[in-house]
Amino acid sequence: MFSLFLAATCALSPLPQSELQGVHCGQFWSDPTVDAQTNVLLLIREGKIEQVLTAGEDWPEDILIHDLTKAFVMPGWIDCHVHLTGELSRESRMEYVTQSEAAVTLRTVLYARRTVEAGFTTVRDLGADTGAIFAVRDSITRGEIPGPLILAAGSAVTPSGGHGDPTHGFRETLFDLPGISEGVADGVAQCRAAVRHQVRRGADVIKLTATGGVLSDTAAGTDQQFFEDELSAIIDTAHMLGRRVAAHAHGSAGMAAALRAGVDSIEHGSFLNEECLTLFLEHETWLVPTLHAGQTVVTYAEDPDWFPPEIARKAREVGPVMMSSLGKAHKAGVRIAFGTDCGVGAHGRNAEEFSLMMRAGMSPTAVLTAATRGAAQLCGLEASHGRLAPGFAADLVALGGDPRVSIELTERPVAVMRGGRKILWQGQRVAWKEVSPQK
Repeated sequence: MFSLFLAATCALSPLPQSELQGVHCGQFWSDPTVDAQTNVLLLIREGKIEQVLTAGEDWPEDILIHDLTKAFVMPGWIDCHVHLTGELSRESRMEYVTQSEAAVTLRTVLYARRTVEAGFTTVRDLGADTGAIFAVRDSITRGEIPGPLILAAGSAVTPSGGHGDPTHGFRETLFDLPGISEGVADGVAQCRAAVRHQVRRGADVIKLTATGGVLSDTAAGTDQQFFEDELSAIIDTAHMLGRRVAAHAHGSAGMAAALRAGVDSIEHGSFLNEECLTLFLEHETWLVPTLHAGQTVVTYAEDPDWFPPEIARKAREVGPVMMSSLGKAHKAGVRIAFGTDCGVGAHGRNAEEFSLMMRAGMSPTAVLTAATRGAAQLCGLEASHGRLAPGFAADLVALGGDPRVSIELTERPVAVMRGGRKILWQGQRVAWKEVSPQK
């Protein structure tokens, strides 16, 4: 049911490119679960792959062919956890109360472009305090601006005073008390209403904060913050409305409660224990590890001027355990999908997550699968994204060599195509022209 819904509402709209074009690939990896091929021609029409031709087959003449014969070509990557409307800095708290929504929208456009130029052609945006994310998502889909396909959550659903409550640490008279329109909900009825409100706003996925978090300015810790009936209300309502649910979760008790309630993915999974591992496997839930964010906050916490004391304490406590938890989960057979939490770390540096995942014990093939077929399956896009095959989106990234030999190559794409349109080519940004949506 979820895949059908997402295909109908979120899949990339074909760009008006009715003419057949080709991409000549020197090395070609249709997806990380099969062997790579050499000398392959991808035929693309209207943003989708029409055929995959190998040497010895009849190749069409008199069509535009883009040359990637010196590159290693694979499916564009999917980041299942980003926050495109902002980027953590020393000024973040001041910006929250001074920036207009127009300014946030312009920054979102910038961060979306950096993300797709880095080879990430699809993302899940898991939490934005303004409607900017929906406007940018829709503008990208119409082909007006460059960027990745965005599945947007809108505001995260959180209890009052919980991680995600936007008023933490500010003077009480600065804001009205937040309610369901900001995702803040207490009790079963409000939790249901908060989910329905985000769906009404246009949310493709629902985000909830099952535990406390590092960057909320509170001493409430990093474990369970919703009661189990509230978790069930959020998840059941979202599933009833055809949306999958991603749960921010650090502490083991809150993580286990979200898993028992039927959440679709756990984000972070920092203090994962044996009970959680059993529940992950029992419910076939995905883990999105976000090691990039963990490393980022540990680095920032070393500077006494970066964080308030309570945030710095949580950063030093959570960041170091995230890698070992991923290693345990992978070894146990938990399904892993790629996600960075960029917005904590810098946008456009998403590919640094690959090396961190390998340090946790995953192979190059496993981490690249997590960012393609695995991530597509979590997002409900497995019929259209995550592979380079006939009928799939013409979303590709080209590297200067085989990433299985040197994973660091992922941090320097030589070409990116999104929906059959060049974003980056031979290391150079491609100029973008506005197009009208196809009638």
